[in-house]
Amino acid sequence: MRIIGGIFKGRRFNPPADNWPTRPTTDFAKEGLFNILNNHVDFQELKVLDLFGGTGSHSYEFISRGATDVTYVDKHGPAVEFVKKTAGQLGMESRIRIVRGDVFRFMSYCAETYDYIFAGPPYGLPTLDTIPDLIFKHGLLRPEGWFVLEHNPSHRFETHPHFFQQRNYGKTIFSFFAHQEAIRTFLEEEE
Repeated sequence: MRIIGGIFKGRRFNPPADNWPTRPTTDFAKEGLFNILNNHVDFQELKVLDLFGGTGSHSYEFISRGATDVTYVDKHGPAVEFVKKTAGQLGMESRIRIVRGDVFRFMSYCAETYDYIFAGPPYGLPTLDTIPDLIFKHGLLRPEGWFVLEHNPSHRFETHPHFFQQRNYGKTIFSFFAHQEAIRTFLEEEE
């Protein structure tokens, strides 16, 4: 696995993930996602939340591109320890807050709001379809923010009131959600 952009571009990290319950986003899909984000966000201004953070791939990518306030959440102890170790090796400890805990509990008690939220849950998670509703119910996304959910073709969100686009990279799908005003802004920019 590698960081695909920013000051750490090309740096590789190799999680000992043989028995981990994680599914890292492919470099191909991650590159596609960040190409979209490059055109719409200022990474240095973002407050980022990385849910089901796994190997930390998305967190490292945001920090590499200039984000200074990233919160990583995952409940798998070895993954959390790997992210702590990797953040230390890359010298990015001051830019990342690492939370070991259940994502759903974290969402219910988190009092902060974020400019960008990414969730990469296990595709077979029985409650995967509830995640967009919970993001908005708990008020985690700032008014102009974006929430991106990674999932497979077994899940569809086009009818969700906050959904505004979907991008497919093989069997990896990113669904994008936002508040209505942010969706209007995005659509105007795309015209």
